[in-house]
Amino acid sequence: MEWKLDKTSRTPLYQQIVDELERKISYGEYPPGTRLLPERKLAEKLEVNRMTVVHAYDELSARGFLERKRGSGTIVSSTNWGVFSKNETNWRRYVEGGSFRTSYPLVQRIREMVSEGDIDFDLASGELSKDLFPTELLQHCLKTCPFPEDLSYVHQQGFLPLRKTLSSHLKEAYRIKASPSSILITSGAQQALYLITQCLLSPGDAIAIEAPSYLYSLPLFQSAGLRIFGLPVDENGIIPRDAQKLYKEKNIRMIFLNPTYQNPTGTVLNKKRRKHILEIAESLGIPVVEDDPFSSLSFEEHHHKPIKSYDTNGNVLYIGSLSKVAASSLRIGWITGPEAVIQRLGEAKQQMDFGLSVFPQTIANELLQSSSFLIHQHHLIRELKERRDEMIQALKDVLGDEITFSIPMGGLHILGKLNKKVSDKQLVEQTIKNKLLYMPGSIYGMGDGYVRFTFARLRKEKIRDAIGRFSQSLHSL
Repeated sequence: MEWKLDKTSRTPLYQQIVDELERKISYGEYPPGTRLLPERKLAEKLEVNRMTVVHAYDELSARGFLERKRGSGTIVSSTNWGVFSKNETNWRRYVEGGSFRTSYPLVQRIREMVSEGDIDFDLASGELSKDLFPTELLQHCLKTCPFPEDLSYVHQQGFLPLRKTLSSHLKEAYRIKASPSSILITSGAQQALYLITQCLLSPGDAIAIEAPSYLYSLPLFQSAGLRIFGLPVDENGIIPRDAQKLYKEKNIRMIFLNPTYQNPTGTVLNKKRRKHILEIAESLGIPVVEDDPFSSLSFEEHHHKPIKSYDTNGNVLYIGSLSKVAASSLRIGWITGPEAVIQRLGEAKQQMDFGLSVFPQTIANELLQSSSFLIHQHHLIRELKERRDEMIQALKDVLGDEITFSIPMGGLHILGKLNKKVSDKQLVEQTIKNKLLYMPGSIYGMGDGYVRFTFARLRKEKIRDAIGRFSQSLHSL
């Protein structure tokens, strides 16, 4: 055996052995009948426990790659060669060979449970509960909005009437000046991030993101071959000079920020730092990508102006969406920035999907123009604040000094730190057994023991029961 195991990798050691042996068999390096090293000798060679090798051999035998006979050892299968027959494709090699990375195992596990639906309390999903969607308003928009006469492909940057409406909306709500030609409609904010990483950056480029950040849970940066460096977050957001330092040390080419009610911390980058990070980015000649899903969900009397509203030189790409305020399945997001950049991203999007369907864009246009949309926003903020307060009280009453947390002044989440040592993986599995989901801090780049609870996904009367169920899970470890 010539290879060495990577003991720092997220991939389990037994899986690394499985993958390497499968590759060698697939490529003919170990032809049928090849006798492999005995379990104990291979374990010694790879410096792992013998049971790690046993596990790997068992899995390969179950798939038909190996034959294990008492007294004869382990050999490459000569009769049941399964996926290597001429009439059958080894699809696993294709699936694992692409450049697009899969989500982290814990994220996959939680999403799997969400989709199965066998859960009593969902504190993980970062979206609204059914009763908070403006269902009646959307139904009204669907009935009253004019059916588009032209059903051909829309402009590569999106439905022009919607871009005009967004231009007015951004100016009135956020003091952002953006012409329709400087706006691109996307299928939610995540597609906006994907387009930016694929079109404006190259493999090997260094970027800066907040630490912690929900972006750590997105594999799109790894898929693009980018090098990620963290900007620590305190109670007032990132410290701008940290970005300046990273530029000198790592030559970062872009800064990604979620400055208002940041996910997962709930912090707000203060006005002084917003202006400072913009000044630094301008002086260094690097862009800032501002992801702003929560500005419209503020519990404070005053709203925080986006970094983009201070941008006079076109250094900021601003991302917004209707996912957190209307409906995640509407799939309406947008990017605004310099026209040349927006045109480039629009051209790439057209190559991907020939543009978003005109129907959700028409509905979104009607929604944003409706006088009832502002009423919905006020109602939504009031409901979310009540649920946040209910969760805060439940955390104090049920968990008490077992958890430390800060109180968010907007958004959908509360981040807490458990005051005893726990394993994220074990706690997630225990809560799943108890039919509850939450997001562990490790997927955001934090250590074990941090928890992110979404207070928007459950009705107010269920929140205390959910925290009680979490407490039971924690105590049963």
